[in-house]
Amino acid sequence: MHIEDFRLYCLNKSFVTEEFPFGPETLVYKVKGKIFAITGLNEVSLKVNLKCDPEKAILLRENHMEVQPGYHMNKKHWNTIDFERNLSSKILKELLDHSYQLVAASLPVKDRF
Repeated sequence: MHIEDFRLYCLNKSFVTEEFPFGPETLVYKVKGKIFAITGLNEVSLKVNLKCDPEKAILLRENHMEVQPGYHMNKKHWNTIDFERNLSSKILKELLDHSYQLVAASLPVKDRF
């Protein structure tokens, strides 16, 4: 998956904003103000940090070399995924959806949709 496909997929989700809160090199996607995807724009290949259920994170890391503990993130809850290696677009979209759903479910009740 390339950066434009990644951007469009994220932006097509409900209540998502695209921001640069950490400077122009770090692209962040938030749902109702909470981060669910973050990537550096200066990287050679597209690597994205995504939130993940801790048990699922362990399984993903054990079964896919493209999935590593979250770079500069809480390694229990975040993975860094190499979007330009061997994972299919279907799996990448499932991981994006999982991150988005985890964050949306953690929103205060008044902000849930």
